[in-house]
Amino acid sequence: MCDRRLSDAVQSLPPGAYAVGVSGGADSVALLSLLRRCPDLQLHVVHLDHQTRGEESTADARFVAELATKWNLPATLALRQQIEPLLPDPPSNLSARFRALRMKLFAQVVAERNLSGVILAHHADDQAETVLHRLLRGSGYEGLCGMSPAARLGSLRVLRPLLGIRRAELRAWLTSTDQPWREDSSNFSDKYLRNRLRAFLLDRPQLTADLLTLCSACRALRDWARANAPRFGETLPADQLANLPPLLARQAAGAWLISRGASAQALTPKSVDRLLAMAADAASPSRADFPGALHIRRRRGLLFVDPDGCNPPPTQTRS
Repeated sequence: MCDRRLSDAVQSLPPGAYAVGVSGGADSVALLSLLRRCPDLQLHVVHLDHQTRGEESTADARFVAELATKWNLPATLALRQQIEPLLPDPPSNLSARFRALRMKLFAQVVAERNLSGVILAHHADDQAETVLHRLLRGSGYEGLCGMSPAARLGSLRVLRPLLGIRRAELRAWLTSTDQPWREDSSNFSDKYLRNRLRAFLLDRPQLTADLLTLCSACRALRDWARANAPRFGETLPADQLANLPPLLARQAAGAWLISRGASAQALTPKSVDRLLAMAADAASPSRADFPGALHIRRRRGLLFVDPDGCNPPPTQTRS
C-alpha cells in the first residue's frame, strides 16, 4: 500500500525533462529513487554544497555524485562560493539565504539544459512545519495554505509531488529497497527555528495532522476567494472595492496590484490594507507606493497606476 501511494504521487507528474534537487538526505534520495522508475521522465540531478560542515558536506556531494553515476543520470554539483556571487541581494537570514542559493542554482540548470522545471522532495511533514512557522508569524489564510504542489518562482517551475506523503513512508521505502542515504547533522541543531519546530511536532503527531487539516481548509478558502472575487482592469473603482465583503475585497485588491505589476513575492497584507484604505476613505492619502516600484493614485473615485510616480513634482519658484 505504501509503495502504491508513493508510485501514484510521482506518476502524477507531467512527462518531460526535469532537474531534481538532491541533498543526499532520505527525502531527496527517496524522491530520486521513485522518479527514476518513471519512463516518461528525464532527470538531471542537482546538488549544492553549502560548505558549512567541512568534510561532511564534501562527503554528501560525493555521495550524490556516486548515486547519479550508479543510476546513469547526469548531474550538476556546485559549491556555495560559486553561486553566491550570482545572488545580488542575499537574505540576511541564513536559512533563507541557502534556500535562495539553491533556487538560483536550480533556475540556472533548468535554463542552461532547457528543462521543464525542478522537482523537490518536500513532503507532508515539511508542509506541517511550514504552516506552523507561518502561523507563529501571524500569517493570514493564504500563507497557511502552505507550499503548492506546483508553483512558479519567477521563471522557475517548481513541482512537489510528495506533499501528501509522510516522512516515515519515505524512509520505510528506502529501507525496503536497501537504499542508503546521508544524515545531515545540522538538522539536529536547535540553532535553526525550522529544526526546533520539527522536534516540537515529532512529539505531537496529532498536531501535525491538525496543521495539515488547517492547510487543506485554507487552500479551499483561497480557491473559493479566487474564483469569486471580481477582476478589475486598468482602473479600479474605489467604491466597488470598498463595498465588497472583506474576504473578497482583499483577494480582489491583491490580484489587481499583481496584475498592475506589483511583485507577488513582496506583496504583504499591509500593502493590501493600504490599497483598501485608499478605496474606503476619501480622506486618506491619494497617492502611495507599493511593492515592485508601483505607484498608485486615486482620482475621481478611481485607483490607477501613476506612471510619473507618487511624489508630486517639486514646487517651482518664480524668478
